Formats: sequence, structure tokens, C-alpha cells
Amino acid sequence: MAQLTFREAIARGIAQEMRRDESVVFLGEDVAAAGGVFKGTVGLLEEFGPLRVRDTPISEQAILGAAMGAAMTGLRPVAEIMFADFFAVCWDIVVNEIAKSRYMTNGQMTFPLVIRSGNGGGLRFGAQHSQDVSNWAMMIPGLKVVVPSNALDVIGLMAASIRDDDPVVFLESKALYASKMDVPDTDVVDTLGSAKVLRQGGDATIVALGLMVPRALAAAEELGANGIDCTVVDVRSLVPLDTQTILREVAATGRLFTVEENPRLCGWGGELSSIVTEEIFYDLDGPTVRITTPHIPLPAADALEDMALPSVERIVSTIEKAMNS
Repeated sequence: MAQLTFREAIARGIAQEMRRDESVVFLGEDVAAAGGVFKGTVGLLEEFGPLRVRDTPISEQAILGAAMGAAMTGLRPVAEIMFADFFAVCWDIVVNEIAKSRYMTNGQMTFPLVIRSGNGGGLRFGAQHSQDVSNWAMMIPGLKVVVPSNALDVIGLMAASIRDDDPVVFLESKALYASKMDVPDTDVVDTLGSAKVLRQGGDATIVALGLMVPRALAAAEELGANGIDCTVVDVRSLVPLDTQTILREVAATGRLFTVEENPRLCGWGGELSSIVTEEIFYDLDGPTVRITTPHIPLPAADALEDMALPSVERIVSTIEKAMNS
């Protein structure tokens, strides 16, 4: 076992697959010589060389155009978009080309590429560098969407994403880059579309994603001390979505609380609430409750950003109020 940070796990996961399969290549802005602007790709250039680990121009369209072409011709590229906000300048390639081309060619071509990106807030980068775009990607047919919450899942889900024959948007919560956990020294391979139950309780089910997962766990511990015993489910993959696990855990407690970093309007929790209401309405003991970021650009000021993002305190108070009403 070795203790790795979230950012170290990114390089470990990519390197694991590059050693296994010579068709895996990696490209993006400052990912090679600099080791990534967030230092998530340190060591890859030294181990795999400049043919397989390539710095690109400052052009998201060029990065994803090159990655798509590489995937069409037999490689398995991993492409980095530095900040997830920058998907806005290359969204046409993602939505109208990468996501649709396997369908448009009737399966004659596959597009085994991973687009990884630093996602979300918590680091005071301001409105243009702090958006959670998980709901953007979730709504596009043809894309798979993965959001890990810890170093072990980064490695395993990265491996599963690289091995998948469909395009995967791999969103990394920037505020988790420094978090640490023990990781086995052996190769780690996970499964896309599998949620994890991290805590078991009998009173309510909290479903969270990415940065909100450790906050949900901390809130569940506090709630447990106050007599409300919560299950915590880490979604991990928005597409495919593990509805079986989530529905089972919500049915067992009768209450659903989603904790979402994305703005409230059209967030993934709204879709999940719809599924739960349609599938297990009569197992519910109360309305589903969404704990979200307001529908605002995320502020850069410390106090305002902290107020906007769901905090442990807000999760606890919202659940206590709902459960005691």
C-alpha cells in the first residue's frame, strides 16, 4: 500500500494503462514538461517520451480535434482540458462530433478517448474557472461521464475509462487534488456505472458526487451523533448511472437527499429525483430534497464561495429540518 494524493493518482492511473497498452497516448496544454498546471501528470513524459505524451498549443479545439482523429485511427487518447469551464470553447467538437460519430457511422468507427478536466469550485478561482459542468456532459447522448471522489477511484475509473470504446468525460474535483488515501501497489481497474455505498444507515439516504462526497460523509457522522442515521452513496458515474444501487438504498430508508455542486437548475439531482419518484414513489416517506449551489456564477471571495457551495453545516441543517418536520 502507498498513500497517494488525488493528483498523484491521476498520473498513476494514466501510467498504468500506458504501460499496459502502447496505443494509449496523452496530450494537452502543459501536461508534458511541466507535469500539468495542477501537477497531475508529473513523470509521464520522463517514462513514456514525447511521442506518447505531448504538449499542445493553447487551443482546446486543437486538443480535442487531435484526440478525436487519433481515436478514429486506432489509438486510445487521453486529452486534458485544463479547466472544465473551457469546454465552452470546444463544446461543438464534444457534442456534435465526438459524442455522435459512432452513431453516425453505424458503429463502423469507435471513439475510445478520455477527456479529463479539473472541475468545480472551492479554490477561489472565480466564476470563469470554478464551474461544475457535470450536468452539461450528462445531458449529451453518446458521452459517458465519470466523477471520482478519492485517489483509489481515480485510478480504477481512469483505467475503466481508457479501456472503454466510447468517449468518456472524466471530471476531477480540483478541491480534492490534495486529499490523500492508501492505494494498493498493484494495478487497479474499476467498473463504469457502479455507485458505492460508503456508509450504511436506516433513516435517510444521502447521494453525492465528487467534492460533495467527503462533505456528505462528514455530515452523516454529525447527523448520526444527533440521532439521524444516514446511508451515503457515492454516485461516481453519471452516465452510465447506477440506478439499481441508488433505488435500493433510497427504498431502504424512505428518504432521499442529493448533495450537488452544480447549480440547482437542471442539476443531476433533479434527474435522480425524477427517477426515484417514478420508480419507488410508494417507498418514500417524504419528498426528495436537493442540496445544491444556487443558480449563480460562483464568487471568488472566500466567504461568498463558501456560502454558495453546499457545506457540511448546510447539509446537516437541511436534513435535520426535513427529518424533524
